[in-house]
Amino acid sequence: MAGKIFAESCEYHAKGGKGKIALRVIKPCANQRDLSLAYSPGVAGPCLEIKKNKDAVWEYTARSNMVAVVSDGTAVLGLGNIGPEAGLPVMEGKAVLFKTFAGIDAFPLCLSNVFDEKGRTDADKLIETVRRLEPTFGGINLEDIGAPACFRVERELKKLMGIPVFHDDQHGTAIISLAAIINACKVTGRNISECKFVVSGAGAAGISCAEYYILAGARRENFIMCDSKGVISKRRTDIPPNSEKARFVVDGDAATLHDAVEGADIFVGLSVAGCLTKEMVGRMASRPIIFAMANPTPEINPMLALEAGAAVVGTGRSDYPNQINNVLGFPGIFRGALDTRSTDINNEMKLAASKAIAELASKKIPDAVLAVLAKAYPEDFRRGVFAGDNPLKAEFVIPRPFDPRVVPKVASYVAEAAMRSSVARVKLDLSDYEREVAERVAEG
Repeated sequence: MAGKIFAESCEYHAKGGKGKIALRVIKPCANQRDLSLAYSPGVAGPCLEIKKNKDAVWEYTARSNMVAVVSDGTAVLGLGNIGPEAGLPVMEGKAVLFKTFAGIDAFPLCLSNVFDEKGRTDADKLIETVRRLEPTFGGINLEDIGAPACFRVERELKKLMGIPVFHDDQHGTAIISLAAIINACKVTGRNISECKFVVSGAGAAGISCAEYYILAGARRENFIMCDSKGVISKRRTDIPPNSEKARFVVDGDAATLHDAVEGADIFVGLSVAGCLTKEMVGRMASRPIIFAMANPTPEINPMLALEAGAAVVGTGRSDYPNQINNVLGFPGIFRGALDTRSTDINNEMKLAASKAIAELASKKIPDAVLAVLAKAYPEDFRRGVFAGDNPLKAEFVIPRPFDPRVVPKVASYVAEAAMRSSVARVKLDLSDYEREVAERVAEG
């Protein structure tokens, strides 16, 4: 199956124009006058206006709707350190999603010569390169940058740049999975503050998810985190004291993932295929919540997890229920951030995005949206997944990516949070903002 879709994808990328994206000119350039306005001598007009007032760049250029998708190809999902050239199709794909779902123009930038002698990310080189992009872009989406360098890269760029910097591998999965966990807790009658978590995977996504759940009300003492060597505990001597992992060191006898899952309410997998078994699910708390998000093969097959007693199961795949797909988050998050000309994407904005996504799963789906979902997800529609005044259920704790309500709702909640937390440079009237965003996206 993988070989067939890989071959089809190679053909998809190579035919009818190489790659997936191209520049689209939005102003006429059909005669001498158009040429004099687009370039010399007329272009001097907006240049001089911007020279007088740098903020005029937002009015006279594409910067207000332009995001850089930046990667060094050191941690491409499911593929690892494959380099910037091999990572370029992924970054082009991210640009496609920005445009398709939120009407945002995104430009892929895969960088070389930002590595150390072992071929890993050199944080200082990457920081110095990316910070110089600020005059051209309204936001920076960092992508597929290896840990632990990715943490420092984002942290320092957020300090140095006056535009939003967002590492989607860290925060995107956290934002979407929290929305799913909020609703899974509703379905199973749990309170996130009382849930015991086991996180399999201590890379950028695993650590960021755990920290984000704690921000949302989970308790740090209720987490056990595992990496490839087992539980991150005081028994280990290989955990640097000032590392990101060190915040999750626990004191106890559990040494392996098998030990860690005993009595756990929620399993969060961001690791490797097949590491969770039916027997291990059976050792968890009654009716546990399983989000097995390893790609392309999850930590456990969802059917096996359900057979073992799991109440709610989600993965990173589109062919199983409850897909934790970052496209539910980043397009709307950047839409709200760009429209408010925010200087940051802060915790308040991230939590607002999770809230927006979670709320949609409980809302009656209008007929026009049902028609879209029926076309995008015909089997789910036939099974009644989207039906009812409140469609929230075990197999629908999170909306689907092609639900046209998602981006406008997320953008609205994020914009409101940006204004409330004083990072917005533009104040919006939100009374009709969702409809306006929906229309912009529909127009392409």
